[in-house]
Amino acid sequence: MDKPKAVIIGAGFTGCATAHDLALRGFDVTVVERGPIANGTSGRTHGLLHSGGRYAVDDQESAVECIEENLLLRGLVAECLEQNGGLFVALDESDLEYARRWVQSCERCNIPVEQVDVKQALAWEPNLTSKILAAYTVPDATFDPLRLALTFAATAQTNGARFRLFTEVEGLIERNGAIRGVRCQERTTGKSSELYADCVINATGAWAGKIAQMAGDATIVVKPTPGVMVAYDQRLCNRVINRLNEPGDGDIIVPQRRMVVIGTTSFEVDEVDYIPVFEDQVQMMRECAIQLIPAVAATRQRGAFMAARPLIGSSASGRSIARTFKCFDHQETHGIGGLVTITGGKATTLRAMAEKTADTVCAKLGITAPCQTREYPLRSYREFRGSDAYQ
Repeated sequence: MDKPKAVIIGAGFTGCATAHDLALRGFDVTVVERGPIANGTSGRTHGLLHSGGRYAVDDQESAVECIEENLLLRGLVAECLEQNGGLFVALDESDLEYARRWVQSCERCNIPVEQVDVKQALAWEPNLTSKILAAYTVPDATFDPLRLALTFAATAQTNGARFRLFTEVEGLIERNGAIRGVRCQERTTGKSSELYADCVINATGAWAGKIAQMAGDATIVVKPTPGVMVAYDQRLCNRVINRLNEPGDGDIIVPQRRMVVIGTTSFEVDEVDYIPVFEDQVQMMRECAIQLIPAVAATRQRGAFMAARPLIGSSASGRSIARTFKCFDHQETHGIGGLVTITGGKATTLRAMAEKTADTVCAKLGITAPCQTREYPLRSYREFRGSDAYQ
């Protein structure tokens, strides 16, 4: 019996994780990506494995998703992680007032939180400002973005999935009211081809609305919401440092290898393919970082970059949009068969997003195959072999 065929558009975190899940469920999987692995938003994150603490007060659904997947990924992708923990610190009376609600919310979301003495926090992180008024530990961690994506891609590839990199989808193939494949072009050779499938999965993140429109469905509203991050060339902290207040600009400093990254701003755009890094936002990030770690003022900027969050929503804006994820069966939203879109979410929830997507695909095709990704050992990121288009 032939395997059911799936084409996944996008080789970011979600596309790679979905390829892994579907390959384990017995699918013949092809992933199409117009650039390299983690070409879009996935390759431009600051690399925080969320504890959920940032969302505990106002977005508890996302907070619960984050802490559950955080604890699971610690065992699955340890090779990609630095399990360094995080601190939420208060700098003023407003922060202290917020702390009361925050602690209660974390408890409701089952996020482990412990208040520590300010002297202890400064002993752990001597570059922290001496002005902190309170400090709490959370189980944050950091990851290498490319390695995280490659770990799932390598495992999917080992189980038969194919990756066609530098290959852009130019259109969807429609037959009898259903999507049956994609038309694509290899960007290095100009060669065009068609790939047929029982189901096409749109895992393009901030570009998900554009792919859905190729099928004639304009009901998937994704707000590309970029944020600017700035890297500095010294590792000025070993834990993730969070400002203890409502989510805002420059409220987190993430240690990455021999540097730190401050994040992030939040604004909306219509065109996601080219978003400039605004110098005024870079300067604002620096000023916010200095409030938390004064030594940033004497540290050289290594670089500034931008990522476009794929937030779901049509009326709310910016930071008020939930960070949870949604999986859309276009048969239900617009009467279009053969197409599923997964978008929203965070890097921390990539495995859960893939599980939901694979469940939806299997239900559409009448396939009974349980998810195995909670326990299945992942391969090393070093084992990914590159694009199958050239093999």
